[in-house]
Amino acid sequence: ISLVGKLTHEFRLVAADRRSWKILLFGAINLICIGFLLMWCSSTNSIALTAYTYLTIFDLFSLVTCLISYWVMMKKPSPVYSFGFERFEVLAVFASTVLAQLGALFILKESAERFLEQPEIHTGRLLVGTFVALFFNLFTMLSIRNRPFAYVSEAASTSWLQEHVADLSRSICGIIPGLSSIFLPRMNPFVLIDIAGALALCITYMLIEINNYFAVDTASAIAIALMTFGTMYPMSVYSGKVLLQTTPPHVIGQLDKLLREVSTLDGVLEVRNEHFWTLGFGTLAGSVHVRIRRDANEQMVLAHVTNRLYTLVSTLTVQIFKDDWIRPTLSSVPIANNILTLSDHHIIPMPSLKAADNLNPVTSTPAKPSSPPPEFSFNTPGKNVSPVILLNTQTRPYGLGFNHGSAPYSSVLNQGFGIPGMGATQGFRTGFTNVPSRYGTNARGQPRP
Repeated sequence: ISLVGKLTHEFRLVAADRRSWKILLFGAINLICIGFLLMWCSSTNSIALTAYTYLTIFDLFSLVTCLISYWVMMKKPSPVYSFGFERFEVLAVFASTVLAQLGALFILKESAERFLEQPEIHTGRLLVGTFVALFFNLFTMLSIRNRPFAYVSEAASTSWLQEHVADLSRSICGIIPGLSSIFLPRMNPFVLIDIAGALALCITYMLIEINNYFAVDTASAIAIALMTFGTMYPMSVYSGKVLLQTTPPHVIGQLDKLLREVSTLDGVLEVRNEHFWTLGFGTLAGSVHVRIRRDANEQMVLAHVTNRLYTLVSTLTVQIFKDDWIRPTLSSVPIANNILTLSDHHIIPMPSLKAADNLNPVTSTPAKPSSPPPEFSFNTPGKNVSPVILLNTQTRPYGLGFNHGSAPYSSVLNQGFGIPGMGATQGFRTGFTNVPSRYGTNARGQPRP
């Protein structure tokens, strides 16, 4: 199937929905209005009316975006588009606002040329075109609920035109409080630019009629172009960040709080590799890895994690894996009760490292089977080198019956470090019971039973 055939099939799918009939009707009326306005722009030779007509063309783009929004709601996720088609309406908003800014740049370029050679402006159709465009733009904006642009106009940062009007509105509402519901907290940017553009054209008409001051038409065109650019730029930035899969700044704090709550759930050891991004307008997607204890219930932890994050992240992927570290164990053998004699230089005999790696690790350091060595290897006793125990030369207090005392420095240096196979003749007896293992030699170097 060709591209044109696919577009025709999808258009028929949208046109079958009665909600789209109203949009198609407004789109047809919009095309007629654009045709008349372009003819009046040519007859009046007014660049300001041309700049205002570009706002009517932008209304056509917004109607197309509204149709795409209805199409997105009808479509279901597919293997190719596993997250759905919500990014299409984001792309439509981005393209519409960028095209409006390109039109404003074109008006600025034409206005700069007109300052060098100002043509004569005919006011016959100027005022008529202004009110026709204003009426249709406001009627379209207020009659059609355009969900994508309504969301972007509220979520994006305010334009400089909105900020100046908001300052003026606060002063007016201080005198007339009843107008606060209309002007505050901030006006709709599309309605605002339509009214401001029409006001600029009315001033242009009056100045040309009174003083034949044709340069005011060029000045009005520059003002309308700057207002258009300033209004569309924040929306382009916002929709562009959504297309770049960034995390919205206003939800970062809430996500951090939820991740801290998830990390404290029963059985959760670690939360890592978290990634959250904006899938569409008002829709967050994310993925996270959760490491849990070996004895934890995977389904229970998955349910709790999903329940916590679903308040913000509607499309969530959670990968749960259990901790696979091997815990060291100690084996014990029976020995004679209440008897244990150790030497000050005694060394606990250790099995071969190669034989003990898989069966009975002798250290408390966890080790994964058949896993590569850690990145940083330290020469710690019991793992990489033979263990070394220094001579104990301290006098043991409290009358425990230890049979050794302080030794001079010479004897310490002569005896050296303790290594396997060497030992001193001093020993001690203790009353400890339930000793878990049998160690080394006695005072006479004979192995104990």
